[in-house]
Amino acid sequence: MKVYAFISHMKLKDLIIFYFSSLVIQLLDNFDYHGHVCLLFELLGLSVFDFMKANNYQAYPMEQARYIAYQLCYAVKFMHDNRLTHTDLKPENILFLNSSYRFLVEDGKKKRPLRIIDDARVRLIDLGSATFDHEHHSTIVSTRHYRAPEVILELGWSQPCDVWSIGCILFELYLGITLFQTHDNREHLAMMERILGTLPYRMCRKTKYFYHGRLDWNEKTQAGQYVRDNCKPLSRYMKSNDPEDVELFDIISEMLTYEPSQRITLGSALDHRYFKRLAPHLR
Repeated sequence: MKVYAFISHMKLKDLIIFYFSSLVIQLLDNFDYHGHVCLLFELLGLSVFDFMKANNYQAYPMEQARYIAYQLCYAVKFMHDNRLTHTDLKPENILFLNSSYRFLVEDGKKKRPLRIIDDARVRLIDLGSATFDHEHHSTIVSTRHYRAPEVILELGWSQPCDVWSIGCILFELYLGITLFQTHDNREHLAMMERILGTLPYRMCRKTKYFYHGRLDWNEKTQAGQYVRDNCKPLSRYMKSNDPEDVELFDIISEMLTYEPSQRITLGSALDHRYFKRLAPHLR
């Protein structure tokens, strides 16, 4: 609610920029009903996650994934420019304006027809956990699978934790699977090290999950076997070595940089060569 109170005091020019450039869900009205504050939002379609679920978790076509990712980066950059961190970025919180679709049937194949969204324009929703820089920062934020290492390690967080979440989302749009499928902190960190390499000593030296700079993790356990069998270095998830696949994994890698201070900003991300392939009228 505090975010929408902030919006209500913005100047008209800034409001226009916010609604039509930031791609954040539009608040149309608010009212009180028997002591309950009610917010009226624009009507939107399915979430990026729900559409993918209905599509048997098939990945989005590269061009649509690129456009969704570009809009997401643009929306969150606007929040960051206004000293806001969303803190709960995930496919469930990205909604299509309209979720109408068409079927793509591949000749000679008996596979379930692929649903292709007609209009890949999206809105970012759920600002309920968004936090201004000057406000109290809860120790733990973000939905588990999209949670940055600095949050898990309780090192404090700011805007870069959103960038980490976006990196996880880009991976999911490309492959249709969650990068870090876990519900346990130690296992989550083990997955990170398996996929992205060893965590920097500075980040782990004073945390309960590490001993003498090494993750306290037994690879011989059932959980250890699961991580070893289901996780692999990031680049090995690429479906091909086509230039656009390589570019996508380059930007994902920059978003999944361990050190928050070295993680790519969204301003720089929007200038990445991965987005240069986007049609000019979509930028």
